[in-house]
Amino acid sequence: MLAVERLTPVKLAPVEFDGAASDYEIVQRAIAYVTEHFRDQPEVETVARAVGVDGRTLTELFRRWCGLSPKAFLQSVTLDYARRVLRESPNILEASYEVGLSGPGRLHDLFVVHEAMSPGEWKTGGEGLTVYYGFHPSPFGSALVMVTERGLCGLAFADQGGE
Repeated sequence: MLAVERLTPVKLAPVEFDGAASDYEIVQRAIAYVTEHFRDQPEVETVARAVGVDGRTLTELFRRWCGLSPKAFLQSVTLDYARRVLRESPNILEASYEVGLSGPGRLHDLFVVHEAMSPGEWKTGGEGLTVYYGFHPSPFGSALVMVTERGLCGLAFADQGGE
C-alpha cells in the first residue's frame, strides 16, 4: 500500500429524506456520495439511486447546480486523487489501481483528456514536454493560455499589466 495522503470524505450533516428533498439537498448528497465512493467509479445510475432520484434527473440537477455532469465531477475527484498518488507512487500501474481505475490505460486517458499530458509526463513535472504559451485578450482580462501537442493544459488570468 502506498504512503499517500487519503482524501478526506465530505461529511455532511444528515439530510432527512421524505421523498421531497430539495434540488440542493439531492446535489449535496450526490457530491458526498461521489467523494466518498470515487474509488469504486460509480455509474450515474448508482449515484442517482443512492440519493433517491433517477439518472436523468440527477444529471439535470447536477448540471444546473454545479455546471458539470456527475460523471465529469467523478473524473475531477479521481484526477485530483491521482495527482496525489502519482507524487508518491513508484509506477503508473500501481497508481492506477490505487486510484480505483481498471488499469494504466484508463489513467492515461484521464490525464490526456484533462491535462493534455500523460501521467508519466505529469509525474516528471513535464520534463521533456514542450508547453507553448501566450497571453491573449479575453472577456475576463488577459488570459495566459498553455498548450501541449495534445491540447489545452492550462489557463490562467492576469490582472492588467500583471502578465
